[in-house]
Amino acid sequence: MTKRTQAKYKIDRRMGENIWGRPKSPVNTRDYAPGQHGQNRRGKLSDYGIQLRAKQKLKGYYGDITEKQFKRIYKDAARQRGDTGAILVGLLESRLDALVYRAKFVPTVFSARQFVNHGHVTVNGKKVNIPSYRVSAGDVVEIREKSRQIPMVIQGMASNERDIPEYLALEENGTKVTFLRVPVLDEIPYPVQMEPNLIVEFYSR
Repeated sequence: MTKRTQAKYKIDRRMGENIWGRPKSPVNTRDYAPGQHGQNRRGKLSDYGIQLRAKQKLKGYYGDITEKQFKRIYKDAARQRGDTGAILVGLLESRLDALVYRAKFVPTVFSARQFVNHGHVTVNGKKVNIPSYRVSAGDVVEIREKSRQIPMVIQGMASNERDIPEYLALEENGTKVTFLRVPVLDEIPYPVQMEPNLIVEFYSR
């Protein structure tokens, strides 16, 4: 299990954006970097800095996964035919923890990773406890019956912060979802602009 290396809202402040679109984000009231000199860090970024920021933002959005994991996903995307940036975000959205978050089974992507790791979900009827497990089109992900009354599940389902995207089909009771297809960038409901093309440039340097 990947450790959460820093507070989620610190990522927001470092990026200067509310990357999850949450109303409690400190960026809503303090749009500068954390730390004693945060308000003075407004220098113009170099091309490298812009590319690095794009990578950090996308990586942070998915629970601040490690650089090693993220680079491995990028290499998988680069080996496939087509737009590497578009394939990259599609692979990220195909992670089991990302799908659990998108389906609103839990309130945050961090809790999604924990939820999967603790064995609370099944894929096509079989328990899977690997957050990075890659879900395929047509797979059905379901909350195990004994886990449906966990407080964070109730909180996630009741949340109005996010809508469920069209590439997921949620059943009426809200505890089972089908992954219809790997999404393209325009379909993914990022609250802020993500620029995977800059990430391709970053790794191509």
